[in-house]
Amino acid sequence: MKIPQTQLISKEQVHLLLHCGERENWNIHYLPEKHQLVIESDKIWLCKVYLPWTSTWSVTGLLEPADDVHYCLTLIRAGQAAAGYFHQGKLLDHKVFRSYMVRQKQGKSQFKYLKTKGKSRAGSRIRLEETSHFFKEILHRLQIYNSQYPLNFWGLGCSKTWWPLLFDQEPTPLLESKTMRLIELPYPFKKASFEELKILEYRLAQFHLLISASGQEIIHSLFEPNPEEDEDFW
Repeated sequence: MKIPQTQLISKEQVHLLLHCGERENWNIHYLPEKHQLVIESDKIWLCKVYLPWTSTWSVTGLLEPADDVHYCLTLIRAGQAAAGYFHQGKLLDHKVFRSYMVRQKQGKSQFKYLKTKGKSRAGSRIRLEETSHFFKEILHRLQIYNSQYPLNFWGLGCSKTWWPLLFDQEPTPLLESKTMRLIELPYPFKKASFEELKILEYRLAQFHLLISASGQEIIHSLFEPNPEEDEDFW
């Protein structure tokens, strides 16, 4: 599991990149909705750095370790989901949810099927009820995390098709889709499982670099590959 088209880099390489940006007067700005640095030269983006969730970007433009960071992650697929609470990058609590909400012949969820067909028979109604219960359970767990812990981030891996079921449920969840704490997870996943939450625990503690076509030559010239970081680095 990794962010598509990115490479892992070390903290030292990130600092080297930032020092170079300061020397060359590159524009470095922070996107809180992605917890990401965007580095530009003459309004052309050269690269983006996905920051570890245990690091902060200060208003003075410094990368610093977070003193006390809390966040939860939610992965949702049709029929299965996983939610976990993390403190300082460590998974301390989790729950896996399962539901009968997939039409076996068509291989798609009943909710998505109704968006195109608009029909509801007995089996369809059961799947729709299961779907509603499924998302209410997820929201209940998220509300528990939100009420018990001072969450800095909420990471969400979920198709936009499901967003109405997450954010339009009653009672209204404390976490809303437009909050700055919500970060859409850029990591691909298959099962929305506990195992994938554990992998994210590792990945969210790393720096991920995405280089544009314009930045390839410039960024590559800054530092040599570090094979210990990732075997396919560069």
